[in-house]
Amino acid sequence: MKRLNFFDKILFLLNTLVSTLLLLSYFLPFLPPKTFSHLAVLSLTVPFLILINILFCVYWLVKIRRQFLLSALVLGLGYNHLLSLYNFSGSETSAKEEGLTLMSYNVRLLNFYNWINDEAIPEKIQAFIEKQSPDILTVQEYNSSEALPLDYPHVFSSASKTKSELVIFSKYPFLDKGIIKFSNSANSAIYADILINSDTLRIYNIHLQSSGVNPNVKRLDSKTSDRLFRRLSKTFKAQQDQAELVSNHLHNSPYKTILSGDFNNTAHSYVYRLLKSNLNDAFEVAGSGFGPTFAFQYFPLRIDFILVDEGLKVSSFKNHKVKYSDHFPISTLVQNN
Repeated sequence: MKRLNFFDKILFLLNTLVSTLLLLSYFLPFLPPKTFSHLAVLSLTVPFLILINILFCVYWLVKIRRQFLLSALVLGLGYNHLLSLYNFSGSETSAKEEGLTLMSYNVRLLNFYNWINDEAIPEKIQAFIEKQSPDILTVQEYNSSEALPLDYPHVFSSASKTKSELVIFSKYPFLDKGIIKFSNSANSAIYADILINSDTLRIYNIHLQSSGVNPNVKRLDSKTSDRLFRRLSKTFKAQQDQAELVSNHLHNSPYKTILSGDFNNTAHSYVYRLLKSNLNDAFEVAGSGFGPTFAFQYFPLRIDFILVDEGLKVSSFKNHKVKYSDHFPISTLVQNN
């Protein structure tokens, strides 16, 4: 520090703060939000903390200063978190490659409240889905009053007192299906046991408690920030209960499973670690780039996931950058190992 000028000393103090926060965030997946609710909010900032530490590392390297070691060390310790944020090893699907295609998409009530100034959003979503034609489609925040005339012979929808529903569309028949209800919440999870040729897969479609964050917010004053912080803390507590219900149900499944849906939380959170368990994150296996699924203004957020049984091979994964919702659809191709 003695050889640094005043400006660089201030920068290194900021560097130390950001590195400490990132290091602390590595423990978040192991800290239950009901016990550490304030710390749980930090999970949403992990992508930002990683990017800032990378910038600090580059800055000190350019200046040929050993201070780069601080961020470099912290980033190295969190190597797995880097893979969750950015993947270099994406794979392309061959037109001849066979397997089961699954897509997950939060359609935001099919733009029922005109968040997007385009009355043709439902038709555009339908055209997009028909073009992709996944074998199985899991939809969150579906609005049955604006139901899409999709050509799927097998459909299972959650019962809901609100307009927001969960739906599983399938080209293959259901052997069984059910709803996992969340207490004191309009959110829920559904599942279907689907017969695919001679094999049976259990497909989950989940929508964990929403924080109600506006992705287009441009300014946060202190009062708004405090209110948002309290809301997020409460949300993550509810998510823990919901994730525990789904996790217990999943571990009792007699079949190979695929868990998909909107977690309303990141890959750096307690609920993600709980739900992922011994499943493979399709993005981490075959995705590329940042893989954002939520159109947040300030930095990429990946809060929608497809988690695949270890008994299945993930051949490809894709983020579809279509702006028909506040979420981007994601899809994967899986095959039996």
